[in-house]
Amino acid sequence: MSSYLITCTPAHGHVVPLLQIARHLISRGHVVSFLTSSRYADRVEAAGARFVALPLDADIDLDDADGAFPERVGLTGPAALRFDMSTLFVRPGASQLAAVRAELGAHPVDAVLTEPLFVGGALLQLLPESERPPVVVLGIFPLGARSRDTAPFGLGVTPLPGPIGRVRNAFLRTVAERAIFGGVQKEADAMARREVGRDLGGFVLDWAGRADAYVQFTVPEFEYPRADLPASVHFAGPLPPTPSDPALPVWWADLDGSRPVVHVTQGTIANSDFGQLVLPTIAALAASDALVVVSTGGRPVDALAGKLPANVRVAEYLPYDRLLPRVDVLVTNGGYGGVQQALAHGIPLVVAGQTEDKVEVCARVGWSGAGVNLRTSTAGAAQVARAVDRVLTNPSFRVNAERLGAAMREADAWRSLGSVLDGFADRMERAGRDVRS
Repeated sequence: MSSYLITCTPAHGHVVPLLQIARHLISRGHVVSFLTSSRYADRVEAAGARFVALPLDADIDLDDADGAFPERVGLTGPAALRFDMSTLFVRPGASQLAAVRAELGAHPVDAVLTEPLFVGGALLQLLPESERPPVVVLGIFPLGARSRDTAPFGLGVTPLPGPIGRVRNAFLRTVAERAIFGGVQKEADAMARREVGRDLGGFVLDWAGRADAYVQFTVPEFEYPRADLPASVHFAGPLPPTPSDPALPVWWADLDGSRPVVHVTQGTIANSDFGQLVLPTIAALAASDALVVVSTGGRPVDALAGKLPANVRVAEYLPYDRLLPRVDVLVTNGGYGGVQQALAHGIPLVVAGQTEDKVEVCARVGWSGAGVNLRTSTAGAAQVARAVDRVLTNPSFRVNAERLGAAMREADAWRSLGSVLDGFADRMERAGRDVRS
């Protein structure tokens, strides 16, 4: 039995997969503490973990960042990126580290498990190994490890092979690190010097690749090839789908295989404006023979105002384990977990997301050939109609989705994570024997 501290920025899309990991570790007999926002205390405790609260100045509601920081409203492009990196992620880092240090002083653990945007983890891993437990990054969104073969993370730029691609990547990296995020990097390095006595050791968005281990929850086939991939990176495969048991809607029998099924969703957080993707998809396919299945992600069904076309079926939540085997195309804004669930079933996609990590998820869908990337967050009905038609009529999309799905179905995320954690446990046990001898 081992003891772990999981640390997580206060965002729903980060907390949910890390809680899944916590539940798994607890089911294996391990002791887990979970450091995050007080808003998630009940869910942490329901999972069986011990809740540890972030300090108030680090307890930012990232799911309502505009509400927490009105000055953020209206920012776009590089200005928005700089604001988010500085205010939402870098500045809480010192308080995050203080909370981690206090927790480790009171409850020593065998490893700290964190996610790439918890900057307190970046600061912790700068300490000498003798002063801290191993730091293991949990890759719950696309891999952000620095590479000469890839453009900087966050741009949504797909690989360009050969020397020309490497020159392009180096140029984009210089622009990102010195121009777009130069001020953010200086702020992060200054904070690191104050807290641990030295610079971050590299670009702030790349720190996860310098951690003791980086467990990436996907398969190599859904990631860009990197000749210089750090040895610390371990591909684990997607997190297994969690069992779901919402009541089946009254229209469930309509999913009888007699017509193509197109499922559209904007997830459970970025769904305040259905005009971005759900409504355009409904309009795009209103005259088609496809059955359009909509999940509102928890919002009331009547949020889809107006009379819906006869081929539309709507529910707040749907059991993905039962729905996805019946779906021919998924239209989504690019949540990492949902995209990988679809691919694991061999379902091709139409994706439209350009915010947060979604821009990178959508880029990988297009690059892999498993779907069409609309390269926007606000799709038009004509765009969606053309993309869905391409995916339904061109068999290459399903072939590529099936290829990725086969790799995902062969992977075992829990076994891979366990192997990494057991390796650290064995190393620490050997170190303890050496000290005692």
